[in-house]
Amino acid sequence: MQIQGSGALIAGGASGLGEATTRALHAAGAHVMIADLNEEKGTALASELGTAAQFVRTDVTDADQVQDAVDAAAALPGGLKISVCCAGVGWAEKTAGKRGAHTLQPFETVIRINLIGTFNVLRLASAAMVANEPGDSGERGVCINTASIAAFDGQVGQVAYSASKGGIVGMTLPAARDLANNGIRVCTIAPGTFDTPLLAALPQENKDALGKQIPFPSRLGRPAEFAALAQHIIENEMLNGEVIRLDGALRMAPR
Repeated sequence: MQIQGSGALIAGGASGLGEATTRALHAAGAHVMIADLNEEKGTALASELGTAAQFVRTDVTDADQVQDAVDAAAALPGGLKISVCCAGVGWAEKTAGKRGAHTLQPFETVIRINLIGTFNVLRLASAAMVANEPGDSGERGVCINTASIAAFDGQVGQVAYSASKGGIVGMTLPAARDLANNGIRVCTIAPGTFDTPLLAALPQENKDALGKQIPFPSRLGRPAEFAALAQHIIENEMLNGEVIRLDGALRMAPR
């Protein structure tokens, strides 16, 4: 898929991995639609990037709001050809312990935002892509989702987060197969420990300690590295139905 001149929807595109992806695709010549709950950051980023960037406030768990974002992206010059979903939240709580069972509401919330929200973006963006005129190879669009290595190496207290990300991993191949006849590719990136707003509250020494756990390079991942992989997936037509770990060979210990 050629990025130059294509329309791109980036859910969760105002900060962290999503912001880096927004910047990378914009720099590569895409017309970007930033879909995010954070109106202040989203508006500021769109204003900074200029005329080829727009912002739409979007809750990925709300089907109507996601549809509005998809419609806005489809109206961009070049049409909606690229969808990247980076929206997500975390939660730490054990399945059961001295305090009792894992509270249900946070589990449901994490599943709703991370898994159902991702599926909302995937299903509605791909439905819009079906109407695109195919390129020379028959390709109509590319959808990239964000999982986590917690889908494979979930740690103590990560049952909700790991379940949500495991669901994203699990739907990658069947979604790619569902959409193959329409010329739409689906891939998932499973990042390891990255320097994102989720870690912003940690002291630097704690961040350094987390980085040293990574075999090589022994540092936190940089959002720009996630964006670079997303860009490569978009441009590499043979990447389809694949989950790619981006983690510096990290395999997380139980704790």
